[in-house]
Amino acid sequence: MQLPNTILSRRLFAECSLFHVTFLVICINLLCFAEAANVTPLRNESDRLALLAIKGQISDGPNGILSSWNHSLHFCMWGGVTCSRRHPQRIIALKLRSQNLAGYLSPHIGNLSFLRIIELANNSFQGQIPPEISRLRRLSFLHMGNNSFNGEILGNLSHCSKLEKLGLYGNKIVGKIPPELGSLSNLRWLDLRVNHLIGRIPSSLGNISSLTALDLSHNDLYGNIPDDLGQLLRLEILEHTSDQLSGTIPSSLYNLSSLTGFDLGLNNLHGTIPPDFGINLPNIRWFSLFDNLLEGPIPNSVSNASRIVHLALNVNRFRGSVPMNLGKLQALLRFILGDNQIGGEKDDMDFITSLTNCSNLYSLDLANNHFSGALPLSIANLSSQLTSIFRT
Repeated sequence: MQLPNTILSRRLFAECSLFHVTFLVICINLLCFAEAANVTPLRNESDRLALLAIKGQISDGPNGILSSWNHSLHFCMWGGVTCSRRHPQRIIALKLRSQNLAGYLSPHIGNLSFLRIIELANNSFQGQIPPEISRLRRLSFLHMGNNSFNGEILGNLSHCSKLEKLGLYGNKIVGKIPPELGSLSNLRWLDLRVNHLIGRIPSSLGNISSLTALDLSHNDLYGNIPDDLGQLLRLEILEHTSDQLSGTIPSSLYNLSSLTGFDLGLNNLHGTIPPDFGINLPNIRWFSLFDNLLEGPIPNSVSNASRIVHLALNVNRFRGSVPMNLGKLQALLRFILGDNQIGGEKDDMDFITSLTNCSNLYSLDLANNHFSGALPLSIANLSSQLTSIFRT
């Protein structure tokens, strides 16, 4: 039976009224989508073009990670590329570590405005670090160690105010450490070792209160260690080996109770070790001052540093007796005292007996000192792990 046109019209009108709101919402969403489609591609195209420009200055390695950087795949699927979930199709990470890549880093990297992570370590990049990186205001991780980058560290890196980790170690970087780095208030890790840096350590680094690791080793730095570094109350690792640092070690450094690694070896530092250093550094595990001009006695408080694993004081001018309470150092693996002026007193080898309690000890160096007493019989009770012992 066929319905009259009037009834059919009323039914259609009722159905349209019922779904009117739903249709309206769908239409609005379609309009919004169309509007976004007109805007988004331009923004995304910028990221894609920047990646292609970066690829254009790089020679791919045997792993062929850059072979996926082509038009057959969306760039969010390219090797080493990570896009944002919150902002789809915007690049937030470029991870190309240990891919045997060679060439130059294009300044177009500064166009990846959403980038948070740059990981290029263990490759063969050369040339200068592009100053355009300073435009990456979201950047929190910049790791470019073990390459052949040259030129200077530009002070405009301080514009990357969210930077938490900065690793430029193992390159050919020259010039001075920019004092502007001291304004990176979120920086937790700064590693500039094994470069050709010159000049003094900027006192402004003491302003980075969030810093937990600082390594400036194997450069050509000179002058005093700034007392301001003693303000780094969260510092866990302090490494300044094989430079040309002089003067005394600031007493404030011995009060950084969070330190686990303290290495100032191979410099021209003089002075003495504070008598309470083992008390003030309860978490210390690696303590090394080898090959300096330090003198005075080895403090008895060393026995309070119960977590210490590596204790190296060799090639200095330390004198007096070795503390007798070293047996408290249950974690001790290496005890290195060679090339000092220690000993010369009666029974000056009796400390060996206390070392028999250090069951993990595997290296003991006492060579080229002034020991004159006989080796105690307790030497036979030293750790079964002991692989080397030196005495002259």
